[in-house]
Amino acid sequence: MRKTTRGNRTINKKKAERLVTRGRLYVNATFNSTLATITDDKGNTLCWSSTGESGFSGGRKSTPFAATVAIENALTKSHAFGMNEIDVYIKGIGPGRDVALNVLRTAKLKVGMIVDRTPIPHNGTRSRKAKHNR
Repeated sequence: MRKTTRGNRTINKKKAERLVTRGRLYVNATFNSTLATITDDKGNTLCWSSTGESGFSGGRKSTPFAATVAIENALTKSHAFGMNEIDVYIKGIGPGRDVALNVLRTAKLKVGMIVDRTPIPHNGTRSRKAKHNR
């Protein structure tokens, strides 16, 4: 419930609760942190979690345990929307990458598909000039 003020009176606005039974889980696993975002099928964000939001800081954010807690927090938040089927999109090569699949195995959700969205360079930038040894 949100409170807004208009003039000298307060109005309580109730946040509209949605029922979303199918959604997507986006996991962004970097070397420094892991981000988990849950969206509906159209891509509208419903809830999210990260290792920093889960209470980890500094070097502890980049551990597999922190990634486990962050993904579990995001999945717990998604239960409020009535979600029971999910597609998974994983991006990055950090420690949270493999952990995401382990957490989904223990979660009581149907997994539709698992997609790897890690960017791969196709040729990339030009390499440095060769050094001459004299």
